[in-house]
Amino acid sequence: MIHLNWDKTKPIKQVKCVHTDAKKYVVENALTKGNVYEVKNETEEFYFVVDNKGRVSGFYKDYFEEVTG
Repeated sequence: MIHLNWDKTKPIKQVKCVHTDAKKYVVENALTKGNVYEVKNETEEFYFVVDNKGRVSGFYKDYFEEVTG
């Protein structure tokens, strides 16, 4: 049930959306290319970020690149 508190936790890092070209899902409604998002949790395949709707949602890592500095 840790996912219920992700919106209140500090972000672990920031990532920049590099594309929203999804083959199977509608991603452009939740992400904007070029925007920087806060990562609340991470798995091997997914980043869980605060999306454009203000919710914590999981997206494949290939939509993002890590922001450094």
